[in-house]
Parts: sequence; structure tokens; C-alpha cells
Amino acid sequence: MKIGLFGIGSGPCGDPEVALAAARAAEAAGLESLWTGEHVVLPDPQAPPSPAPPEFPMLHPSTILAYLAGVTERVKLGTGIVLLPQRNPVVLAKELASLDAVSGGRLLFGLGVGYLEAEFDALGVPFAGRGARADEYIDAMKALWTQDAPSFQGKHVSFSGIQARPRPIQQPHPPFIVGGMSPGAYARATSRGNGWYGFALDLDGTARALEGLREAAKQVERPDDLGRLEISVTPSFTPDRESLAKLEDLGVDRVIPILRGRDREGIAAFIEELASELIR
Repeated sequence: MKIGLFGIGSGPCGDPEVALAAARAAEAAGLESLWTGEHVVLPDPQAPPSPAPPEFPMLHPSTILAYLAGVTERVKLGTGIVLLPQRNPVVLAKELASLDAVSGGRLLFGLGVGYLEAEFDALGVPFAGRGARADEYIDAMKALWTQDAPSFQGKHVSFSGIQARPRPIQQPHPPFIVGGMSPGAYARATSRGNGWYGFALDLDGTARALEGLREAAKQVERPDDLGRLEISVTPSFTPDRESLAKLEDLGVDRVIPILRGRDREGIAAFIEELASELIR
């Protein structure tokens, strides 16, 4: 089982120096990966389904991960998740290829379609049709990262006669890890993803999600070159050895607990306790 850590760029880790200390502690403790979240803006005042108060700090994913790449050597760096329909995929492909390059090939590209309509409105991006937009953007980014002469023609993005270098270090590209617990997300992970990511799930919720993925696999063709779908979950609880074993039995490959602690010392203690319980 791979053990990651979610929240490296938000909350207390919205302070870059706290994030730096947490990243070094996590790598020293043997954790496999560090994961960010993303919201460009949050509604003010907070109202459902907004996940956090408007003052909650969230560093830009590739910015904080590039910063941490320079102070770590082995730990993988995951976007958990980039809100793909809100981005220009050509710019994002350059941004993430650069992150993969400066980190020595450690990027895990988690993506989702988003759910806060106010955030889309602020960015001037249509909320409707965001799933189809995300599907197209995945295909466009793969073209930029893998084709000798990148070319793509779609409804929302088109290009040809261009190059975007450097390419990612990982070949053929960093893994696309599709987040979400809707039928559309399950289909997207099955047809286009190297992995799937579920956030804030208990054991029953994880089981339901994996059943949703199995149903999607009956309906949607999975290209052979994608290989097996890797399953990553951030549980709604801090796992212990018993719950970790149950998640593994369900078919989970990577568990990404939410970082706990209000300051540098509390975060360091949490990471040590987590590693002692789940790794050592």
C-alpha cells in the first residue's frame, strides 16, 4: 500500500515554510507522495457546497509543488485535484511538464471537473458542459505530451504546427488520475485515466465508489495502453492498521490521509504518528 499525505499547500501549509518542513518530514518518514487541493477562489460568504471559509489559504498547486520539489528528492508530488475545465489545457500542459521536469519526474496529475458554480462564474468559464470540456482537455494534453507533431481539433481547443518543450520526464506522460464520484467521473477514469481518486470517503463510500467504477468498466471501453486503473483514496478518517487493511481488501492501492495539526510542531508529530502506524 502506498501512503500519501493530503493538504500540503493549504490551511497551516498555506505558509510555505510550514509546507517545506512538512514535506521534508514526510519524505524522511517514508511517505510515498504529497498532495495539494485547488480552488482558485472560494465563495464569500461560504455557502454549500463550498468546502471551506473564504479566508482559507490555498496555494496554487504547481507553484507549491515546484517549491517543494527543490527541497525534496524522492517523494512524489500530486495535484489532488486540478480543476481541469477551468484551465487552458495548452498552458496547463506546459505548466505541468515543467513541474515534472524540475522535480525529476515526480508528478502525479490528479484532475477533476469542479463543483462550485460561483468559482466558474468568477473565471468566466461555463459551468454547464464541464465534463465534456475536461474529456477534450485530457486528450489535448496527451497530444501535446506524446505526439511528434502535436495536433488536436476539438470544440474547445484546437492547435497544429506547434511544439511545447520540454516534454515531461515521465514517459509517455505523467499519470492522469481522475477524481470524482459521479458516473461521468467513473467513465472518464475508465476511458482516459491511469488512476482514479476518491476524496473524503469512509469504508462504505469507498466500496460504493469501486462498484461504480466496475459498472463503468462494463459500459466504457478502456484502451489497453492505460493498463490497470490504480485506485487512490483520501479517507474521511485518519486510518490505522486495521482500516488500512480493509481499504487494501477493497482494492485500494494508495491511501492519502488528510494532514492534521495546527502548526509546524503538530504537523510533524502527526506525520511521525502516521508513519509509525502505517509504514514501519
